[in-house]
This record gives sequence, structure tokens and C-alpha cells, in this order.
Amino acid sequence: MSARDKKYLKKEVRKRSKQREAILKVLKRTKIHPPAEWIYREVKKEIPSISLGTVYRNINLLQSMGEVSVINCEGNGGRYDGNTLLHYHITCQNCGKISDIEGILFDEIEEKVAEVTGYRVITHCIGFQGICPECNREGNKIL
Repeated sequence: MSARDKKYLKKEVRKRSKQREAILKVLKRTKIHPPAEWIYREVKKEIPSISLGTVYRNINLLQSMGEVSVINCEGNGGRYDGNTLLHYHITCQNCGKISDIEGILFDEIEEKVAEVTGYRVITHCIGFQGICPECNREGNKIL
């Protein structure tokens, strides 16, 4: 991040924004890991004048602030999560649904990777793929 970007971020973090708060509220209350377009449609119900560009800028800012995360595992770029605690995801290969995996963490993996590689590990991303229960039900076509 450039010095100019850091200065902009510092200035933006100090300002309270109705749009940013609405976006964060939407992300914190959902478990579906939505794309920006879905967030835009939801926030537009509360703030009809908001633009998709404003949603993207604020999501990026919220990510820089550590308030939201982008799901990057398993080719799910462009999906967002209001839960910033370390947790894993599983993606349905049939319908694309992303679900949180609760209660399972690989506590020692970062230390072991650092030891083996010499890197200072900042975070890690482990994603799983499968077929969700809804798609797995008899009668549902699996792609």
C-alpha cells in the first residue's frame, strides 16, 4: 500500500459513513457469503441512492480496516464474509453455496509452515469442496 493510500485510509477510517455502516450491518447479519452485487441490492433497500461503486469502495475499506474478509479459497473470489474470526469454508460444487465450518481449526499449522519455510506466516486459507445437503438430497441433479 502506497503512502498516499495509507493517508487516504487513515482519513476514511476517522469518518463515519452511513453507507459503510449499512454495508457492514448487511454483512454481519448474513451467513451466505454474498457477492458485492447482492450486498448492493440489500443496502439499496435502506439507501436508495447508493451506487455499486460506493459499495465496492466501502467493502475494500472495511476489508482494509479488518471489519470484513474476502473469501479467496476454492476460487470464490468476490464473495465477502462479515465474520473475521479465523474459520474455514466449504463450497458446494453443484450450486456454489458457501458454508462456514464451525469448531474446527488447525491451530499449529501456521507455526509448522513457518518452521519449514522460514516465512513469517500472517494468515492462512483452507477451503473445502463438496456437495451441500440440499443438492445431495435424492432427486436433485448433481452437475
